[in-house]
Amino acid sequence: MGFDWGALMRAGIAGRGLAPEAFWRLTPAELMLILGGGAAAIRPLDRPGFEALRARFPDAEAPPSAPGGGPQPEERKRT
Repeated sequence: MGFDWGALMRAGIAGRGLAPEAFWRLTPAELMLILGGGAAAIRPLDRPGFEALRARFPDAEAPPSAPGGGPQPEERKRT
C-alpha cells in the first residue's frame, strides 16, 4: 500500500496553500487533519493491527552481551 504523493501534494500545496517545505515536514496524521480527514481518520492501533506488525517485524533474541540479553531470571540456575 502506498501513498498517491502527487494527489497529496496537490491537495496540500495547491489546495491548502502549504509551502513545499511545510508539506514535507508534516506527519501523515497532521496531513490528514489538514486535508479534512479529522480524528475519525486516525485510529489507534488495535489488537489485530498490533499482531500484524508483530508477525511482520518479529523480535530477535538479544545477544547475551546486550542490555537485557542472556538468560532471564527464571531461566538462571540457582546455586
